[in-house]
Amino acid sequence: SSQSGSSVGPSSPEPTTVVNRPPSNEVPAAMAVARLVAVALLAAVAPLSGATSTSSNPIRKVVTMLQAMQTKVTEEGAKAEELFKTYMCYCKNSGGDLAASIQAAEEKIAELGPAIEGAE
Repeated sequence: SSQSGSSVGPSSPEPTTVVNRPPSNEVPAAMAVARLVAVALLAAVAPLSGATSTSSNPIRKVVTMLQAMQTKVTEEGAKAEELFKTYMCYCKNSGGDLAASIQAAEEKIAELGPAIEGAE
């Protein structure tokens, strides 16, 4: 008896492969950097491919967004640097005031100790 291409009888189920993936909210930083690099490469190749409509080009939109983000991050970095300098100035200047306050408190403790003992 010859069989054509179909099989007769119960077919065995296909084995399934389980892939352990991290939850979607725990994407490693390397993946995010890789995506940014891929977008940048696509943006660099887009003008070479003959894309003429820049207003509807989604890659141009992404590049524009990334450039705006870069400007914003640079400005925020300058503000953070200024705040850091201000804080460091405060720390340097307030150290002398704190040392003087500690010295005055230690002197007062030395004066009050015998006064308390004399009052008992």
